[in-house]
Amino acid sequence: MSPPAAAAGPPRRLADLPGIDAIELKALMKPGVADRDRRDEHPEVDAVAMEAFGLTLDDAEATPLPADWPDHLRDLHRRSPAELAEAFEAEGWDVTDARRKPLRTLPLFALPLALAARGVAGTLPFVAEPDHPETDWGASLKAEAGRFRKR
Repeated sequence: MSPPAAAAGPPRRLADLPGIDAIELKALMKPGVADRDRRDEHPEVDAVAMEAFGLTLDDAEATPLPADWPDHLRDLHRRSPAELAEAFEAEGWDVTDARRKPLRTLPLFALPLALAARGVAGTLPFVAEPDHPETDWGASLKAEAGRFRKR
């Protein structure tokens, strides 16, 4: 599977996906929400993963990785948040907060994000392409028509 063509525009933000910002705020108030070992105490994390990626954290862990899975996305559960942020930046994703620090919940959502972004499992919400600035081709066409008539 080839890397996504993310360099075409600004990186997508993990915090902009449905529910991620709310669970990030909750993790700020209760750090246990972002603890991988305490996932069973916080079912809302799986609900957010399902809403944002179309799969739960357990589904993501049970998904076999393709043979051509890139090295920078291997062993995501063993990487530091800074390493994760760097790996996802290479994939065209901004996984940091407003202060450019990796999200607290990034270790939880790294694998589902990688699987969904690469089309292996789950899905990502649709994001429309940004509007293109309107060109003033009508004015130039009118000017060209005026020049044509004068000939």
